[in-house]
Formats: sequence, structure tokens, C-alpha cells
Amino acid sequence: MDDEFYRIKRLPPYVIAEVNGMRAAARAAGKDIIDLGMGNPDLPPPQHVIDKLCEVAKKPDAHGYSQSKGIPGLRRAQANYYGNRFGVELDPETEVVVTMGSKEGLASLATAITAPGDVVLAPNPSYPIHTFGFIIAGATIRSVPTTPDEHYWRSLDKAMHFTVPRPSVLVVNYPSNPTAEVVDLAFYERLVAWAKENKVWILSDLAYSELYYDGNPTPSIMQVAGAKDVAVEFTSLSKTYSMAGWRMGFAVGNRKLIAAMTRVKSYLDYGAFTPIQAAACAALNGPQDIVEKNRQLYHKRRDVMVEAFGRAGWDIPPPPASMFAWAPLPPAVKDMGSLEFSKQLLTHAEVAVAPGVGYGEDGEGYVRIAMVENEQRLRQAARNVKRYFQSLGINSSAA
Repeated sequence: MDDEFYRIKRLPPYVIAEVNGMRAAARAAGKDIIDLGMGNPDLPPPQHVIDKLCEVAKKPDAHGYSQSKGIPGLRRAQANYYGNRFGVELDPETEVVVTMGSKEGLASLATAITAPGDVVLAPNPSYPIHTFGFIIAGATIRSVPTTPDEHYWRSLDKAMHFTVPRPSVLVVNYPSNPTAEVVDLAFYERLVAWAKENKVWILSDLAYSELYYDGNPTPSIMQVAGAKDVAVEFTSLSKTYSMAGWRMGFAVGNRKLIAAMTRVKSYLDYGAFTPIQAAACAALNGPQDIVEKNRQLYHKRRDVMVEAFGRAGWDIPPPPASMFAWAPLPPAVKDMGSLEFSKQLLTHAEVAVAPGVGYGEDGEGYVRIAMVENEQRLRQAARNVKRYFQSLGINSSAA
């Protein structure tokens, strides 16, 4: 009996899980770990959303199988969201499917459209599902940069000219997880034109669409004329409405891709629990003050974190969007590497961050800091970091 499973062999050890295990052990030992590692919102969903969940869950007929592609009302609510937010018209029957978070959606679409040996272009560094969803499906990954500059476009063209077989899918993620980089609508216009010219599908992950801080709302690729010909976009309620554990997301766009994904999902699941889908409708259709409130809260946390960590000797560029900061290792500890530095920070400063190498080899030299603790805890984390630096003989100016 062969116990060397093909897909498991293609998955390396999950680097971030190593730090997560250390964090859990430290907390079990009674240590007060300030967890800035996982992007797990610490805020509750809106009360009317919780009330809707409870209301529908009390109905006797709400506990059977749901619909794999999502209940009609929820697909309509997502279509209305795109209309109101982006001015994009979507057919909820053929251009919208509900997913169990954007992570499951990306994996299901990868399963639907990938054949063993296909080549997929994915950013490096990137959120792991952007690469490993396709690796599990049998594809080969060719990395492209995250930063959307001219080097990015040269890398795309080089990949198309020198890769055999030619890449068939490109994954993009802006605002980026983990780097927090953003793009404007002109970038998407150029990207859609490039995809049509090269006959490449685009998968856009827009999970952080509502967490932007510099006054310019993040665009959607679907705003580009003709984007539906080549693109599907994923969104999530996890961060916008603090509903991460509810696992509610969506894919919208190209009808062929949505149909393929819907077909695969019909074999894999019966959809999320109906009361959760009904509560998701309440989130999208109800009062939207929570969206601006959360945006302002994360904006304030960003400013506090950048200022406090800067005084501790760690200069962190302020992220323009998302709930993460992509922080370069301080020069005095750069030789440690991101994984060892994350371990040392956890052990000696009781602060958990995510090592950049866990998001791809080009993430080395960085850590991802999640702004998921309140301002007081962020300041405490900075004080802990400063004491750790001092224990190494590093003063603030040298760090």
C-alpha cells in the first residue's frame, strides 16, 4: 500500500503553522501573547446580523440542506453590492456564486479549471491559497512580482514567451495580502487588455476592498469594460463585517468560470448553513455604517502601530489598505531571517507576527503584522519589542 500521496507530497510544511504552534503553547503556559500574526478580526459583527442569524435558526425548516451556489436572496444582495459600490451590473443567476469564504472559492475554481501540468501565474509573496490551491489541483506555479510596476508587466510578458506550456491563469490580489499594495483602475484596464491578448483567465482576490486609508476607494477589475470576458473576482464578508468565522464569500464575473465552479461545488458541498446565508443578506442589505466604522478603526490602529513601533526602533511603512503591515526586518536582526526573528519575537517579546517567508521565498526579509489588537495592546507590543531590542544591545537608532 502506497502511503506517499501525490498531492500531499506537493505541499511543503506550512511555515506559518510553526509560529502558530509556538503561540498556542506559550498561551497554554499562561503567557500573555499579543497576537499580531493571524488576520482574525477582534471585532463583533453588527448586531442586526447576529439577530437575523438567531431569528432564522429558530425556524423549524431552516436546518436542512441549503443551496450549493447560495440562496437566491444572497446572490441578489451581492449583485446589488457590486452595483452600488462599483457601478457594475451582475446577473445573480449566472454571474454570482456564494462560497464558504474566498479561500474555498479559489480552491474550488482551481479544481474546476486546472489540469495536471497547467501553468498558473501567481504573485510572490502571496496568500498561500493563491498558489497552493492550484498546486493541489496539479498545476505548476510560475511566480510574478507583487509590486505593480513596469517590472511586473515585463515579468508577465517574459512568462508568456518562455514558459511551456503557456500559462492559462493569472492570480491578482489587491489590496495585497500580505504586502498591502494597491492598484488603480488604469492597472486593471491594462491587465484586462493583456489577458485578452494572451488568452489568460484572471482571478482577482478583492477580500480587502473596504479597508483603504488614503481617501481613494479600491477599484474592482469588474469596472473595466470587457472584464467579464476574462475575469472572476472573489470577495468576502470576513473583514468588511468582522464575520471571518462565518465563512461567507462570493465569486462574480465570467459566466463560464462561474458555471464550472458551481458544477464542482455541487459535488463537494450543499452550501453554508441557511441561517448564516440569511444573516449575510442582512449584512449586505442592511445599514452600512459598520463598514466606515471598521475602516476608521483600522486606520487609527495603523497610525498607532506605525508611530509606536517607530519609537521602539522599528520603522514600518504605513500600509495604504488592508488590515496588515508588511514590515521589513530591522537591519540589526535581518540576518536571522523572518522565521527565526518571528520565533525570537514570540519568545522574548511575547508578540506574535507572521514570517514573510511563509508567503513565498520573496517574502523573506519581512514579517506580516496584523492590526487585530486594540490600540492599547499595540502600544504594549511596541514596548515589548523595544525591551527585546535592548536585550540584544540594540538601541532605537540602530534597530
